[in-house]
Parts: sequence; C-alpha cells; structure tokens
Amino acid sequence: MKYFIDSLSINIRSRRKLYPATAHFKSLREFSVPFVATNTVDQYSKISETMRRELQLRRRFLDRRRWTLQDMIISLLLLFPAADQCSSHRRILVEAGVRLDVQGKEAVMSNGVVSVTLSVPDGLVTGISYRGIGNLLETGNPENDRGYWDAIWLGPGINGEQDRLEGTSFEIVANNENGVEISFARRWDSASRNGGAPVNIDRRFVMLRESPGFYIYTILERLEGFPGVRMEENRVVFKPRGDMFHYMAVSDDRRRFMPTPQDRQTGQKLDYPEAVLLTRPSMPGLRGEVDDKYFYSSESKDIKVHGWVCTNPPVGFWMITASNEFRTGGPLKQELTSHVGPTMITTFVSRHYAGEDLDVKFEDGEAWKKVLGPVFLYLNSDPTAESDPSVLWNDAKERMNQEVESWPYDFVHSVDYMKSDQRGIVKGRLFVHDWFIDEQPVPASHAYVGLAVQGSPGSWQRENKGYQFWTQADTDGNFFIKSVTAGTYNLYATVPGRIGDYKYEFDISIQPGLENMACGRDIQKYILLEILYTLLELVITLKTGFLLMSPGNWEMEHMEQPHGELYSSYKV
Repeated sequence: MKYFIDSLSINIRSRRKLYPATAHFKSLREFSVPFVATNTVDQYSKISETMRRELQLRRRFLDRRRWTLQDMIISLLLLFPAADQCSSHRRILVEAGVRLDVQGKEAVMSNGVVSVTLSVPDGLVTGISYRGIGNLLETGNPENDRGYWDAIWLGPGINGEQDRLEGTSFEIVANNENGVEISFARRWDSASRNGGAPVNIDRRFVMLRESPGFYIYTILERLEGFPGVRMEENRVVFKPRGDMFHYMAVSDDRRRFMPTPQDRQTGQKLDYPEAVLLTRPSMPGLRGEVDDKYFYSSESKDIKVHGWVCTNPPVGFWMITASNEFRTGGPLKQELTSHVGPTMITTFVSRHYAGEDLDVKFEDGEAWKKVLGPVFLYLNSDPTAESDPSVLWNDAKERMNQEVESWPYDFVHSVDYMKSDQRGIVKGRLFVHDWFIDEQPVPASHAYVGLAVQGSPGSWQRENKGYQFWTQADTDGNFFIKSVTAGTYNLYATVPGRIGDYKYEFDISIQPGLENMACGRDIQKYILLEILYTLLELVITLKTGFLLMSPGNWEMEHMEQPHGELYSSYKV
C-alpha cells in the first residue's frame, strides 16, 4: 500500500482571540438582590415561575410605597431590557466582577455566579457553589477526596502510590475584576529530595468575570539533574454529591439515570471488580443490569464534554476539554470519563487499554516540561431539566463548542502556554494507493491526520512526552490542522478501512512569528510508505471475524447499547 500527499502547506497565523463567550449576566452594583428585567410579553413568558412570582411581589410592593428616588430607579430596572441572557428561560442581573478572598488556609474565588473554595497551600477543591446552591461536591468525603489533580509515580523510593500533587506554596498570579488566576506549586528539592516525585508542579486555577465555571491547568517540569522516574497516571477528578446527581451523560447515546455506589455494594461481582451485576438496585428498572465504568470510556478524540445532572434543583456539572493536544497516545487512545460515584475524570496519562507502553519514562538527568490543560468545569441550570435532564446536556454541548472555538485561550498567564500568535496551521491532501484494490491513488477519505513527535510510522500511539495535533480529513482527503505549537514534528495518518500507518518523509517545523511556510506545495505524487502484508491472512480476517467475549448462558449486560454496539458480556 502506498500513500501520497498533495499540496501540503504550513502557515503561521496571528489571530486575535476574544475571551470565551462567558458573559451571561450584567452588573448592578447598587443592589445586592437580583432583579428580573423584561419589557415584552414574550420575554416575560420565559421567566420561571419563581422569578415570575418575585416580579409580581416587587411590583405590588412598589405600588404600595411612596415614590422615592430609589423606587424610581428600581421601577426603571424592572422595565429596562436586559442586554445578556442568563439562559434561554430567564434573565437575571447579578453583581459582576471576580473576587478572591484568602483567609488562613482557605482561598475562595467567586464571580456572582460560581464560588470555588480551595485549600491553601495544597490547592485541593473543597467546595463549589452555584447560584446560591450550597456545596455541589461530596461533603461526605474528606476534603482531599472531592476535587483534586493526582498522579501515580514509579521509581526509587516511590512505590506507585497516588499523589494528590498538593502544593507547598501559594501565589496570586492575577487578581482583578475581570479575572483571577492563582497558583499552587511544589518544587522538588534536589538536596534533600523532598517534595515527592522529582518533578516541579505548578497547578493553576482561573476564574473569569461572569463565567459559569472555572478553568484548571498544570505545568509539569523536570530540570537537568533530576533523577529518573516513571509517571503511570495523571488526571483531574471531581466527585459531585451523590444525594443530588443521579443522571450521567457521556455522549448522545450514553446518557441515563445511573445506579448508586450502594447498588454496586449489594450486587454480585463478576469477572473483575469493576463489573457488578445489580441484584437489588434502588431503581427496580436497573435490576439484572451490569454496571462497569469501562462501559463509559471513550476515544480521546470524542472526550470533549461529560458529566452529571441533578434534577432537584436542576443543575448540570460538566467537564469540558477544548483540546486533546496534551493527552498521550493519540486520538484513538481510550480513557475513562464519568462513572458511578458520582465521579468525573479528565485523564492526561494512563495505562488504560494500553499497558506500560504509555507510561511516561524519564531517564536520570532528563529535562522536560509540559502544560496539561486548561480544562473547564462548567455549571448550568434550566427549570425544564427537572423533567428532562437532557436539556442541560444539550446546553453543555453548546458550551463545549464555544470553548473549542476559543482555543487556544488568551486569558492564561503562564508563559509556557502557547497563545494563538505562537501557533501555526498545517493543511494538505492525502491520497492512498493499495495495489491490491486501487488502480490509481484515491483520496484518503476520513483519514486521521496528525502532528506528533518525530518517530516511526505509528509511533504516535505510544508517544507520551510531547504534544499531538490531530484532525480528520474530509471525503476528498483534505485536512486542516490548526493551533499547532512551535516545534518540529512528523506528519502521521491512519486511514479507516486500510491496513497500516502513514508517515510523511520530511520533518515539519512550526516556528513562532513566521508568516508563511510551504512544504510540498503543488506536489502531485509522493511515495511515502510501502506497507507489506500477507494477503491470505487479510482475506481470512475479512471473511470470518470473531468476538472477543461471546455471551454464555446469561446475556444481560448493559440495557442501553447504542447503535448496536456490542459491550462485553459476562457469564454467571
């Protein structure tokens, strides 16, 4: 099989980026109580019953009072249309601006919509409140088991224990009414070898004006002279309240009410601990179903938004990942998402479905730096979600699209995070020629094309120290990779329905500040890779096929199998 490439070009573009579309409220500094603003019957009809009653009471109150100056101001506010819409169902004016309050061993970021409480100097998320609703994190858990960023290290004196990456120092990076960024750092001491694994850690939290959520990212750095170590896992974990959040959504065809941890405890363990047959669930409709967190894993390219919904009060709790450039293993690597707990995970490094090959291994003295994130914790609400939780899922998908369009973010203060004017684009067209079925080269329809660290064909599947930038070609083989950070890469591809991996024979360099680059412009045909295989084995595979885990005498697995997908079956 041969691959060809046509019209590959590389460009660096400086783009002005706006803040993410986070403005949902307008400021009213004079009053601490929110007011409803509407001036049409149509707008009024969209206000929730609670806010409607509040508006009626306020109008009656005004009718019974003397018209003071303050009354006149209030009445004008009641009649003046709001400029921004809080949601599709109501408009609320709240106090704008971001505030940071640090008291002792606690820091609180708030913006009138969301309030986040963090431990100082550890940097653990101990509380999240939203629009007056109390802590949305599991208060029954210890404070270090609610919202955290953790890793697993292996090396001399490090036995693979979970490291919550607690900081030892706290710093205010930025603090104004438009945004707050704070840092929780831990530096490894080469003299005493204190500070856990030989990696410097700088974890950042960012809150923007009127944003219904907050951002989190981490800078990992190794200096020359640091001893060798292996990173087995790196992830962000949030655990919403189990008494509130019962509906989970991972994709359009995997969203449902979930069993509880107690349901798993009373169930029957199956082939491995993660798989449990529900025998006495709290919701009778779940009886006979298997719960397994691996049912909800997804390929990295598809893990953009997932989370949980509480129906009373209606609140959504979501993790949004605008880019996968910092994940290991490429776009087809599978990772966990959300599962029974409730638990939400954003994974950057793991062995899942791959094993030790995906461990990040550092030699003695090896220097390295990488920015993981930012990822966005998004909160939303809608009264109609009491009866239809999918309303909040659909809203979360819309917000995810906004975050993707806003990438790379322009509000990040770390110089290690590359902004839009430090990134470039790569575009071209890919052809494939399989001598057995193709008389002429044909467009590589829907091929996955990406940039990764230099290596051999297919090495991107095991690459774990650098950044990767991927896209999917259209039906004509055209591809466009945007927001590529400065560096030297190889161009790789894998084509659905074709055996083998593709690698462009020339290195591709992205340099900041360079206005225009071209590589292979107007190239008609390049023979890039020849893939040999045994034809007989291919034919046998295509004709027979097989199932890894065929059901036995008991075939109950997962009640909702999307689009005929076959989940693992368990024989009991």
